[in-house]
Amino acid sequence: MDLNQRKRLRWVLLFEKYGNAGVVCLKCGISRPTLRKWLCRYRRMGIDGLADESHRPCSSPGRKVTLGLETLILRIRRDRRAGTKMIRSELIRLHGISLSLATIHKVLKRNQVMPLTRYRRLNKKPKRYSRPIPGERAQMDVCKISRGLYQYSAVDDCTRYKVLALYPRKKAVNSKVFLEKAIEEMPFPIQRIQTDRGREFFGLPFRECLLEWGIKFRPIKLRSPHLNGKVERSQRTDLRGVLSHSGP
Repeated sequence: MDLNQRKRLRWVLLFEKYGNAGVVCLKCGISRPTLRKWLCRYRRMGIDGLADESHRPCSSPGRKVTLGLETLILRIRRDRRAGTKMIRSELIRLHGISLSLATIHKVLKRNQVMPLTRYRRLNKKPKRYSRPIPGERAQMDVCKISRGLYQYSAVDDCTRYKVLALYPRKKAVNSKVFLEKAIEEMPFPIQRIQTDRGREFFGLPFRECLLEWGIKFRPIKLRSPHLNGKVERSQRTDLRGVLSHSGP
């Protein structure tokens, strides 16, 4: 016997003791219809009549999914290995039946259908990106090594040929000097320079140097360092080497 049954049994016993519904209702804080309801159940079924009954309706005339429609949904799932979106499309296209995704999901869950498992192809080789001609595009960037020391890096997209230089500040003048150094040291002409959108690459000295050498400027999109991935990875390797060899 649970807590609710014991509570209702107490109401019934108090009524049998006093024989006055008003006194029992006042003492227990319940209404007369409530006392009458449980008293009738107790007299008809005994202790079992004081238990909670299911509130589920006996029938659902407004239910959208009939037994035949439920069988159709399960068959599409089994034969086509279709998810809820594909099942909905199949029902609309082939049978003219429109159901929501939530309704289809409830049918699958009610029948304990396991979710679909998508396996990734592990043998797919990654596609490596690089320009086919040396000097066609050079990636350039700046990273801070320590206080008052910045490393400029330029990496050719095709050959991975790298040029490095250290400067006390990152500014347009130093960017111009480094660009001239990269043009001089790389064994092939540079056609394009690709950088992030740092201010040191948008200053007038740097832009004039690009015009002077006839080099196209290709800044990458904002917050997209992966587009400059070769020089970013090179700088991370250089920075890790500096930190591992630096003293305490």
